[in-house]
Amino acid sequence: MLLSAEDLGAEEWDRIQRAVQWGGPDQQNTTVNMSTSPNHTTFVINNFKDSYSVGEELHVTIVAKDFTGRPKTYGGDFFKVKVYSDKLKASVFGEVLDHQNGTYLARFTLPWAGEASVAVLLVHTSEAVEILKRHRETDPDRGFYYGYFVGKNSQGARVEEKAACNVKWEGVGLPGKGACCCEYPDLKARLTWHCRKPPTLPCHTLMHHGMGPYYVNHWTDLEEAIMDRQYVQRWIKGDSRVVRVLASNSTIGQRERCKPGMPTPIPAGFFMDDVWTSFVCATRDFKASDDKAQCLRNKHIYMMGDSTLLQWYDFIISSIPSLRGMTSPGYRQYGLYLAVDVRNSIELHYCTHGNPQRRPKSKFADMHYISDQIDGLGGGPQTVVIFNIWAHFKLFPHSYFAHRVSQIRRAVVDLLRRAPATKVIIKTANTGLPDFHGVDWLSLQLDQILREVFRDVGVYILDVWQMTSCHYNREDVHPGPVIIKNEVDLLLSFICPA
Repeated sequence: MLLSAEDLGAEEWDRIQRAVQWGGPDQQNTTVNMSTSPNHTTFVINNFKDSYSVGEELHVTIVAKDFTGRPKTYGGDFFKVKVYSDKLKASVFGEVLDHQNGTYLARFTLPWAGEASVAVLLVHTSEAVEILKRHRETDPDRGFYYGYFVGKNSQGARVEEKAACNVKWEGVGLPGKGACCCEYPDLKARLTWHCRKPPTLPCHTLMHHGMGPYYVNHWTDLEEAIMDRQYVQRWIKGDSRVVRVLASNSTIGQRERCKPGMPTPIPAGFFMDDVWTSFVCATRDFKASDDKAQCLRNKHIYMMGDSTLLQWYDFIISSIPSLRGMTSPGYRQYGLYLAVDVRNSIELHYCTHGNPQRRPKSKFADMHYISDQIDGLGGGPQTVVIFNIWAHFKLFPHSYFAHRVSQIRRAVVDLLRRAPATKVIIKTANTGLPDFHGVDWLSLQLDQILREVFRDVGVYILDVWQMTSCHYNREDVHPGPVIIKNEVDLLLSFICPA
């Protein structure tokens, strides 16, 4: 299925493609030595001076070099940069501008008084990014899933059979040579899941969904060498001079009351003593469980997404003693969760975003698309909808992800039309996926598509990309408690503005 005008207009699709454009090599790569070397690449602070003021910008030039030490002449490297202070437990995300000539400008706002240092992380070389781009669009069977069919044979004995499954979409294949196919369409979402026919059982006996091989590698020997783990997620050696920042009367960032439609600046905030201060809007520190419970009082909260959103669900339950999880332990793997606080009249729901899902064997009938779930909500001033979608979609063509997101947008627009007071909050992608199976560059591309599709819709965009990228903890797709606490505080500030 191709993206149609019902999903996104031609102008919007062009805008999305421009948003995810990425520079790259201007010549064919024939040896690893031509790639960007993390050991030779360096950076320097521009126009270093004795002191800076809070709110001032700091500029850093990154010079990419290959394995022979020669400066690169083209761009496309994927860097993440930050300014930090170990002593203050402070950090802030920086913006990287690619000059497309082998040099990059990293730009920071200095938000605290005290010392600060610069850190530059080479996540993937430009040559590696080219490999990622090419295989994302050209490997039709790079990953798949299993369907488990349950029925009875002619003797009445229970039979379980397994077959390969996947989304039905142009460029996405099903491995194997068995008969094709059992199809499971969702007409409203205009999505179809399909599986190869099991050996003997009929299609309607599909009972469970499960993970298949995580990734089928089709790299050449040269691509294998370029993608070697020793060149991924490497800190670059460079200017180690400590920046001295003095207090000033300068005011940086927005401190308005949190409301829908607010843009995400760079930086979106900063950490100081492990507390995130947002530049998007005025946020609160919800330390006491009573404060959290009061914020969520009389609320019906619906969370839909992946395991990184499930972390929020679990954190909220653990930090509000009166909120009790109602889901039996044996049912948790299916991705349907419910917690209730009778005293404060709180209902907290969580479910997955539907297939594709890389999770343990789960009931197929319980896996609903986000757009369908939102269509089933009445909405209203006491209803909060929170969703995220990215981690399980990195290996699929952009057209498929854009279709999924456009269907969610359609459902959100309909919800806000019938119940304008409903709060809709989108959790963005977070960092912490360094290998090819979940590489951050692929996550960033999907995050840009999501933001572009929901531009001007009037929802809250809760940015966690910058938060997870700049904290001193080792980046992990499932961040530690200190980061989750700050993310949930930001979430509650959206639900209960200061």
